[in-house]
Amino acid sequence: MASLLHFINHFGVFEQKMASKKQIWVLRMWISIQGVILLMGPVQVRADIYRYVDSEGTVHFSNVPTGSEYELYIRELPPNRVDHGDTRYDAYIGEAAEQYGVPFSLIKAIIRAESDFDPAAVSDAGACGLMQIMPETAKDLGVVDAFNPRENILAGVRYFKGLLTRFRGSMPLALAAYNAGPSKVHASWEVPAIEETEHFVDRVMEYFNGY
Repeated sequence: MASLLHFINHFGVFEQKMASKKQIWVLRMWISIQGVILLMGPVQVRADIYRYVDSEGTVHFSNVPTGSEYELYIRELPPNRVDHGDTRYDAYIGEAAEQYGVPFSLIKAIIRAESDFDPAAVSDAGACGLMQIMPETAKDLGVVDAFNPRENILAGVRYFKGLLTRFRGSMPLALAAYNAGPSKVHASWEVPAIEETEHFVDRVMEYFNGY
C-alpha cells in the first residue's frame, strides 16, 4: 500500500502535464485498479511508469512502453527490494542516458551482463571494457581508449541507441543485435536461436527489472 501512496503523491505532477481530461481519467482508473488489487491480498505489483513528449509537446504516460522514445519516469521496486548494484560509474551512465535517451537502468543492466562492472574486461572475441565493445565497432565510433570507463560507456550507449532505432524500439531485438550482431537479427526480425544471445537478453532484462 505504501508504494501505491507514493505513486498517488506524484499524481499532482501528472495532472499538470497531461494533455486531456481523457488521459487524466484513464490514469485515475489505473490507480483505482491498482488499489483494488493491493486490497485483495499481498500481491507483487509493479507500477513502473514511462513517459515521452511528442513533437507537439503532449506528454504521454504508460506502464507498458511501446517504443524507445519512452523514458522511465517512476521506478517501483518490489517490497523489501534493495539495489546493491555497483555505483562507481553512475555519473557516466547518467550522462549517456541523458545524451542518447536510453534508460539509465537499462544501460546499467547491459554493463552488468557484459562485464560485471570491470573496465578492464576483455572477452575471448576481443570485446573490450565495461560495455564490451568490439575493436572494429570502437574504431567506427571514434573511440580512442576502449578501457576508459566514460569513453566506453558513451560509445556503447551510442551504438546501442542506433540498434534501438534500427529495430523500431524493440528492446529484446536491440539487445540481441548488440550481442550477436545486427545482421543475424535483421534476417529473421527475432532473437536468434543462439544460446549465448538468448541468455544475454534474458539476463539484461532481469537486471533491468531489478534496478
